[in-house]
Amino acid sequence: MKMFTLLATPLLAVCTLIAAGPKSVSLFDSKSFAGWNGDTDKTWRIEEGAIVGGSLREKVPRNEFLASDRSYTNFVLRLKFKLTGTSGSINGGVQVRSQRASEPANEMIGYQADIADPAWWGCLYDESRRKKVLAKSNMEELNRVLKRGDWNEYVIRCEGRRLRLAINGVQTVDYTELDESLPQHGLIGLQIHGGGVAEVRYKDITIEELP
Repeated sequence: MKMFTLLATPLLAVCTLIAAGPKSVSLFDSKSFAGWNGDTDKTWRIEEGAIVGGSLREKVPRNEFLASDRSYTNFVLRLKFKLTGTSGSINGGVQVRSQRASEPANEMIGYQADIADPAWWGCLYDESRRKKVLAKSNMEELNRVLKRGDWNEYVIRCEGRRLRLAINGVQTVDYTELDESLPQHGLIGLQIHGGGVAEVRYKDITIEELP
């Protein structure tokens, strides 16, 4: 019985993270930018029911973010993403509990669930604030399920000061914020990183708000 408890506990934690809840609502209607704001003239567009950032024809000049109009605190965010590119910085990410930067205005400040080779997939990065990786993923485990150049699923659970990330059902990060001065609420953002001939796609974006 003791052995069963030790093995079942981490499995239960992962199941709790990735299980879809009954109160999830869509944040993207698959045809418009309703509820979102960003550079929709040049950087962001909608194709085949997905939000698309960047280009496979020319270099993305700088980081760009499409941000939610609303702020969120405790939630489970689910979305699918696909990253492709040919040269330079082929990188994307999902911001949570973040804010728009005042300078430069194209940036966001806050937690980012990262997306990129060689070992950024599933990491938690602090964008434009501490500017460092807060928690690394286990790429040996993640490589077993990661589909480079194809669609993958992120599940991001923010609850209290605890942030958990999973890609394709594999939990990559379980991080608790120790700095009590940092806000644990904010915007959701979708990133295409500057400096590469790259394109990122996001779709099936839902959120379940928690107490």
